[in-house]
Amino acid sequence: MHDFPAGRFAVWATAWLTGRASYDEALDAILGESAHRVAGVPGTDEAVPLGRALTELRGLGERRVRLVLPVAGDVRGLPRAPGLAPLALESGQAAVGERLALVPEALGPEVVQWTAFPLDGVPPLPPAPEGNLRAVSGALDLAVGDTARALAGLDVARWNPEVPALLAGLSKARAPGLPHDHDPLALSVLGRAQRLAKVLDLAMADAPGAAVNHAQAAARDDALRPLGHAVREATEAAFNAVPR
Repeated sequence: MHDFPAGRFAVWATAWLTGRASYDEALDAILGESAHRVAGVPGTDEAVPLGRALTELRGLGERRVRLVLPVAGDVRGLPRAPGLAPLALESGQAAVGERLALVPEALGPEVVQWTAFPLDGVPPLPPAPEGNLRAVSGALDLAVGDTARALAGLDVARWNPEVPALLAGLSKARAPGLPHDHDPLALSVLGRAQRLAKVLDLAMADAPGAAVNHAQAAARDDALRPLGHAVREATEAAFNAVPR
C-alpha cells in the first residue's frame, strides 16, 4: 500500500487549522506509528518534532494545506522555492500551504524526516482548482475499465492473480484514517485509488522467471499510463477535499 504522509499532514493540518479537529487528534493521525522530525521550520535552528511544525503553521497564519504529487514533467502546485521541486520529485509528494511547504522522506519503517521550505518572498501560485470529486471518481472508473481490458489482452493476470481480485473489490474500498467529517465520496475515491496503486505495482512486475521483451513492456506501460494518471489525480483530490 502506498503511503502518503504528506497527504495525512495536509488533510489533518487543514482540519486542525479550521477547527474541525483537535490538535491531539490531528497530531496522532499524522504521526501514526512513526517518529517524525522536521528541519527548516522558521524560527528553529535544528530539526524539531512534527508537533512543533504543526503549531508553527497556525502562528504563520496558514489556513489550508494541500497535497501535491509531482512527477517528472508536471510539478503543478509546487511553489518555486529553491530546492523544493527536486526534493518533492524524489519523494513523490509534498504538503503545500501559502507560508510553508513540507516534503517527507522515509528513513526507515518507523522514521520520517521532513524538510520545510519557507515561502516568504516566493511568487504566489494561482489559486489551486478544487478537484471535483464526482468528475475524478468518474475518470477513475473509466480508466479502470480501459486498463482492465488492456491488461486482460496482455495476460497480466496469468502471473499476477491478485490483480483480478483487487479490481473486483473496488466498489467496496474505503480509506480509513481521515477526519470524521470528510466527504464520504472522498473516502471511496481514496480507497479505490489506494487499491489501484497496488494493481499498478503488481501489473508492472514481470512474470516470475519470464522475460518481457521491449515491445511487451512498452505495451504494458502504455496500458497502465492512463490509470496511473487517474490514480494520482484521485489521490490528490481525495486528500484535498474540504467539507462545505
